[in-house]
Amino acid sequence: MAIAGSGSRPLIRLWLLLAAALGPAASSATGLGFEFHHRFSDRVRQWAETRAIPGVWWPEKGAAEYYAALAHHDRALRGRSLADAGGSELTFVDGNATVRLSSLGFLHYAIVALGTPNVTFLVALDTGSDLFWVPCDCLQCAPTEYGNLMFDIYSPSRSSTSQSILCSNSFCDLQNSCPGATSSCPYIVQYLSENTSSSGVLVEDILYLTTEDATARVVEAPILFGCGVVQTGSFLRSAAPNGLFGLGMENISVPSILSSKGLTSNSFSMCFGRDGFGRITFGHKGSSDQQETALIIDSRHPSYKININGIIVGNSSTDTMFSAIVDSGTSFTYLADPAYTNLAESFDERVQEKRYKEDANASFPFDYCYESSPTQTTISEPKIYLKTDGGSALPVNDPIIVIEIQKMQSVYCLAVLKSTGLNIIGQNFLTGLRVVFDRERLILGWKNFDCYSSENSGNLSVHNSSTTHPAAPAPSTYTQEATKVRSNTAPAPVAVAPSIHSSHFLTRAINRLKIETSPKPEGDQFSRSMERSADTRRSGLWRMDICWLTAFVTERQIWTYRSKGA
Repeated sequence: MAIAGSGSRPLIRLWLLLAAALGPAASSATGLGFEFHHRFSDRVRQWAETRAIPGVWWPEKGAAEYYAALAHHDRALRGRSLADAGGSELTFVDGNATVRLSSLGFLHYAIVALGTPNVTFLVALDTGSDLFWVPCDCLQCAPTEYGNLMFDIYSPSRSSTSQSILCSNSFCDLQNSCPGATSSCPYIVQYLSENTSSSGVLVEDILYLTTEDATARVVEAPILFGCGVVQTGSFLRSAAPNGLFGLGMENISVPSILSSKGLTSNSFSMCFGRDGFGRITFGHKGSSDQQETALIIDSRHPSYKININGIIVGNSSTDTMFSAIVDSGTSFTYLADPAYTNLAESFDERVQEKRYKEDANASFPFDYCYESSPTQTTISEPKIYLKTDGGSALPVNDPIIVIEIQKMQSVYCLAVLKSTGLNIIGQNFLTGLRVVFDRERLILGWKNFDCYSSENSGNLSVHNSSTTHPAAPAPSTYTQEATKVRSNTAPAPVAVAPSIHSSHFLTRAINRLKIETSPKPEGDQFSRSMERSADTRRSGLWRMDICWLTAFVTERQIWTYRSKGA
């Protein structure tokens, strides 16, 4: 993330990098290096046009062809060498790209391939829970069609590499619920959202990964996951309809399994792009120039929790001390008092616009909202940082949300909600950062990062474009953050073969979904001017209907957090 609160919002640069010789960049070692640039970036376009290079084609920005062309070449993304022993850096076989889908709960999703023959799933990525599960031999699951998306269902009987996990297995936590040691191990995971859970049996099968180096070697990793026979609550309505990929610290999570098998280092990184796209890499330990703070480990329920020692808003600093969970499965940030009040009041004191007074037709879930005139083209919100243990400051590039309350009238709000006890740093506070979850050193690392740049970007980094990408409209309901309340496990290598619903189809469908559900600002002068203005091209200017927003945040109220075993 950039420090500037009103920095430029970048062009949507998707899943392809081109090693373009746009000029040498100084590397950290002796000699010259060349920077990677996105194939369809303005920088490369300008370079080609000035040289009248024939046969160069750029699909129209925002068109389905644009996304499909980039996604098809996702694996051309640079590889990175592992900093130390412990295996290669790995990512999903269909690419390391992630995408935030507002129409599916504002969570980040990735495409994964499971089983033999492989079946592809669009799974939500969640650092706040541990178990990876997919819909399986369903008794109660989300619909298999969502707009242009057609979801697969896993079945152990249709995979030649699937194995049951028995109640005698050390991963089976609900052995007391088993009729016998040779029975399949049941599981149930409950989440913070009311009446939201997944239950079924544990199985083992192949998760297809690939090395992030020049060889792009396919790795067939046997992993444990949940065969989700019954889903309830939010999983039936809007979020994670095709599975949830738990990235937590328990032994059953995929990062833990990959590390225990010696396939990667016990660390991974996620990049949260300003344009809604990102990256995930297993075994990645970050870089020497990243900021870091220690993880605070609770043995009863280990999570990515950090200590915050203060909040900086503009030129004001308060010594507010609290701990917070870093959770990619939560869209917005939740803070309890006194942290919430200190942040909100400091923000309010430094905002230029008039405080919005709610009326009967617009009841907001956010407490601090401000009026914007139809002709306004800039928002200059104060810069926000969170001071962490060790002195490093976590920059917050995406603290606001723009809400359209009616035609020609919009407001913006501080996108932080007040909780009754649990503090969660959600996705909106991670935007623009590459976040490293180093479970070996027990540190959280972060760095301002363009998710499409090479590690040593020199001074030829791809600059933010003047083009914005409107976020997709939100669904009529919304899921509570995926953070786990209580997790109890209760109720020969082959080549990757394409499934009936291949990942290429799924990728194209996702792109169509994003395009077709993007807001159309007909007659909305405020939205158009905001999108044109260089001063307001910033990370994630989310616009949404106020009725929907109120509905989903009402559903996502924080309940008392209960750790495992509570």
